[in-house]
Amino acid sequence: MVIAGDSKGKQGKVLEVDVEKMQAIVEGVNLISKHTKPNAKNAQGGIVKKEAGIHVSNLMVVDGTGKPTRIGRKLDTKTNKSVRYSKKSGEVIK
Repeated sequence: MVIAGDSKGKQGKVLEVDVEKMQAIVEGVNLISKHTKPNAKNAQGGIVKKEAGIHVSNLMVVDGTGKPTRIGRKLDTKTNKSVRYSKKSGEVIK
């Protein structure tokens, strides 16, 4: 879920993460208009809507209840591995 900016409140699936720029591309969020010239692939050209990157500090994970939440880490006693969990509800996030 986006927590700041023009797309505030929108939700979508994370398609790509750029670790160096600390940005994520989220499906259907932060759309820009890309003007394209006609070429072999696109004979007509025109304006194409495309997702742009959003800084990761403006994003939050949505838990099972559909609300944005912070993430914590704890040790799973059964598997003895570190798991992510929702700080609001306490449930494990997969």
